Amino acid sequence: MDGEKSVGKYEGKYEYLYHIADAKFRAFGLTLEEAFGNAALALFNVMIDTSNLQASEERNIELTSSDIKMLLVDWLSELLYLFEVDEIIFFEFRIEKIEKTGEGFSLKGIASGVPIDLSNHKFDTQVKAVTLHELEVEQDETGRFRVQVVVDT
Repeated sequence: MDGEKSVGKYEGKYEYLYHIADAKFRAFGLTLEEAFGNAALALFNVMIDTSNLQASEERNIELTSSDIKMLLVDWLSELLYLFEVDEIIFFEFRIEKIEKTGEGFSLKGIASGVPIDLSNHKFDTQVKAVTLHELEVEQDETGRFRVQVVVDT
């Protein structure tokens, strides 16, 4: 699977990396918000090709976490939960803000997608959970952000 290209001078929105048992990816962004959104896109594209879908559903998401890495895990886990419970394939992400708070970090954003239709949607694999294994949230010397995630498949 190839990551989609993004505006900016870096590798693209995301890339998949080798992992012996699970799925591993890196997502990139000129901002932390963009990197988190691209990580969500990579998560859903592990399961299904989202490139030809048209969004018809939206969910507002607000989260707080103790640190930035846990905020990434909580963000992706919340999307996975909504995917399973509301049966929506998400593929458009607008994170309005990620900010440091007194207790950690908060995220406010919107995820858009389409209801699952098993007659039209072919799933490649199932993601069971977002893990803490090899989890990274980094900013490089140019100010760009990179996150790395391993998901249990």
